[in-house]
Amino acid sequence: MVKTYADLYLDARKAMLPVDGMYAANMARELLCAASGKTAEQIIADRSLYASEEICQRTASFVRRHLQGEPIAYILGEWDFCDMTLTVTPAVLIPRDDTMAVTELAIKRAMFLPQNPRILDLCTGSGCIGLAIARRVHDAKLTLGDVSAEALKVAKKNVTDLKLSGRVTCVPVDARKPAASFLGKFDLIVSNPPYVTTAEYENLDPSVRDYEPRLALDGGPDGLDFYRAIVRNFTDAIRPGGYLALEFGMGQEDAVCEILTAADYEIQELRQDNSGITRAVLAKHGQAEETEE
Repeated sequence: MVKTYADLYLDARKAMLPVDGMYAANMARELLCAASGKTAEQIIADRSLYASEEICQRTASFVRRHLQGEPIAYILGEWDFCDMTLTVTPAVLIPRDDTMAVTELAIKRAMFLPQNPRILDLCTGSGCIGLAIARRVHDAKLTLGDVSAEALKVAKKNVTDLKLSGRVTCVPVDARKPAASFLGKFDLIVSNPPYVTTAEYENLDPSVRDYEPRLALDGGPDGLDFYRAIVRNFTDAIRPGGYLALEFGMGQEDAVCEILTAADYEIQELRQDNSGITRAVLAKHGQAEETEE
């Protein structure tokens, strides 16, 4: 049954009101825009027009998926992060505001690195951190690394869409294995690795546990497996005097800092997210090599 755009919007909002409350109107508008390929302004202008059967069915499908718990980012196929609109699929984590802490920390440090710095975004997922750095630090050379081939496909698309292929490359990299020699040395490595404990993973909200990739979430029995692995396997890939920036979960700052200091890193800065929760650390390893005058 075909409906006008106005009726499609009102029906979607009504269906989502019990779940989304005050956000139901925004959710309905976003899903209708995605289903129709129209902007919000175009839908308002066309509100009295009848949508095609295909658009009506697609809108109903999107609403049904949302009500079943699927994150809206996966339904839309994109999500905004740090002034970028990124492609996202169930192969990658949905970029969250929490990750702005380590992103801002890395950007701040990258601005004062030597000219043409080499930076690795390890466990890159959608590429959100590395791409945000590349857009702000115009001489930086970024490598986006992930063990997931499907995640790298998403990252590559985002690199292309943002027209950053000249300075950003995507390569398969497993943080749990020693860094391959072909990667070379980096001035900065930044990572948002898995940090949820295995027990916590089982109790995550179903919208996360049932849809987002476990590979990017489960950090082992204490949530710290990847921090130990990164320090063990990638310290040698950091130039003398280079930096490591890491995101971590709530309450993990002391344990992560202990892992770093035990490996001769010097803690430079801890950064809080917008909720006042400490979420990221910047650490320095060794001293920069002196150059001959």
